[in-house]
Amino acid sequence: MNYASYPRNDVLCIDMRSFYASVEAIKLGKDPMKVLLAVVGDPNRSGSIVLAASPALKKKYGISNVSRFFELPDDPDLYIVRAHMADYLYVSAEITKLINQYVPKEAIHPYSVDEVWVTVNGLTKLFGSRWEVAKRMKHDILECFGITSSIGIGDNKFLAKVVMDLHAKKQGIAECKYEDVEAKLWSFPIEAIWGIGSRMKNNLNKMGIVTLGQLARYDLNHLKKRFGVMGEQLYWHAWGIDLSPVLGDFVKTEQKGFGHGISLLRDYSMQETEVCLLDLCEEVCRRARTANMAGKTIHLAIGYSKATGGGFSRSRSIQIPTNVTMDVYHVCMDLFLQFYDGVSSVRRAYVTLDNLYKKQETQLNLFENRAKKNDIGYTMDAIRAKYGSTSILRAISYTDAGITLERSQKIGGHYA
Repeated sequence: MNYASYPRNDVLCIDMRSFYASVEAIKLGKDPMKVLLAVVGDPNRSGSIVLAASPALKKKYGISNVSRFFELPDDPDLYIVRAHMADYLYVSAEITKLINQYVPKEAIHPYSVDEVWVTVNGLTKLFGSRWEVAKRMKHDILECFGITSSIGIGDNKFLAKVVMDLHAKKQGIAECKYEDVEAKLWSFPIEAIWGIGSRMKNNLNKMGIVTLGQLARYDLNHLKKRFGVMGEQLYWHAWGIDLSPVLGDFVKTEQKGFGHGISLLRDYSMQETEVCLLDLCEEVCRRARTANMAGKTIHLAIGYSKATGGGFSRSRSIQIPTNVTMDVYHVCMDLFLQFYDGVSSVRRAYVTLDNLYKKQETQLNLFENRAKKNDIGYTMDAIRAKYGSTSILRAISYTDAGITLERSQKIGGHYA
């Protein structure tokens, strides 16, 4: 591969080691790398997931982020703490502010709450090589927050991310240039490579592709024919080529739709699901109203309990775009009553409003007072904005089947 025509940038991918667990350890005054600590979504539920385990706990007992609360060892030295999402978001924002002291905002691309890409082009005269910049940032994060980080350095985002996953988590800092791809990446199994999930792994394995090197040597035309654009991307990634932008506004994106869903903590009956759907519709429409948007397509997805399995996913379009809660709810109920099997318990529900229009572009209806219906929603939104999200709710939200009260205490599905 001749890399002469491909752009070379100085990109860092920074990952905070066991971020949630590290934040909790610092709050307890413990060393994040030595303490035995597990962060649990809800310690009151034995089946609650372990969101984060400290490095020492992972090493000693093999606990991972897919373990359950009841699987934690009975060790007197083990600290079990409830997740505090607001704290993690705050620390993440503060770390981003620290990075902003080195580079402008357009050079920072947050990937998740504990991982970020940073483009450090042009910093040689100020701080030295990209290795020196990585060392400085790693030191500052540890010094200011007590959190150990792993940093991958690459000529593009893909190389920085992959070398961080495969090498930096053991070495602290690792680098991969275009010329290093064959030596540093090709021997690894494809499932270890960022962007390749279990389904793609199985498909590639059936084609005799087990390692990244085998993917790079595979015929490009055959990959494109089999997987389309994704096959072409996989091929170029196997050679370490990634043309993703490394500078720009990575936060602002075009809104395609508004969705809200939940995995329920227990089985819901048909009547209880109706309550849950109204709460979901309320939140979806609130978001749409806040963005001054309305939608013509309502999508409903329902997942049944493990006992029966299955579910359905259906959508329906309406003539006039709406962001009125009851309009969306009535469509969802029509879909639910039409496709629900009438027997199974419900454990997952998701509502989406898309095919969006600006609110001022919507038509008036001569046969109903839409202005009054809209005003009710906007008035409720204004009250919630001023006095809190639970300051005014529908009566059914206070029933056992309502989900809004509990969800209001959480961020990203976990307690704030």
